[in-house]
Amino acid sequence: MDGVEAIGYLGTALTITASAMTTMIPLRIIALVASVAVITYGMLIGSWPVVLTEAIQIPFNAFRLWQMIRLVRQVETAAEGDLSLDWLRPFGSAVRFRAGQTVFREGDDAGEMFYVENGSFRIPEYGIVVRPGGVVGELGLHSPGNTRTASLVCVEAGQALRISYSEVKQLYYQNPEFGFFFLKLTSERLFQGAQEQAQSRAATGLAAPTGAL
Repeated sequence: MDGVEAIGYLGTALTITASAMTTMIPLRIIALVASVAVITYGMLIGSWPVVLTEAIQIPFNAFRLWQMIRLVRQVETAAEGDLSLDWLRPFGSAVRFRAGQTVFREGDDAGEMFYVENGSFRIPEYGIVVRPGGVVGELGLHSPGNTRTASLVCVEAGQALRISYSEVKQLYYQNPEFGFFFLKLTSERLFQGAQEQAQSRAATGLAAPTGAL
């Protein structure tokens, strides 16, 4: 086997390796290296269709790699900073709600969470108001049987982004680092909400509830 064939086999091996991987960042990196190897092989043997095919794939893999790295960094920054979930915007679909509308009830099946863009919403069981920039419904992802742990009612007409749990799970599976920081972020938000709730009830002289959201 000469050097040209070795490059071709290397490209093939890397392509197969990338196809078998499940985590997105390593997959994209290996796919890019595989494309470079295959392009080199194609140029050496004069197979321009092979070169063209791999050259087209490089920008797609490079863009997806950049997207995932940026997402992980945004989640990491949020988990270590202001707990913002703005990075969820690209994964949601806008839904309008009218005042008085019940978004979901305690005990309902949970398959999505909401990022509030405008208006205000209330969790009646605990008297908590969710305003723009807030996220609600994420705890159903972790609850037994994926059921709602509380209700949500629209107080002031507004809009929220609906993000399905399947989107979040997909990101979990594609990148374990994302999953770690997302879990850390939701846990910190839960503790923060419990603390704010306790302070609010202490200020009004009400007893603390026995359960968490």
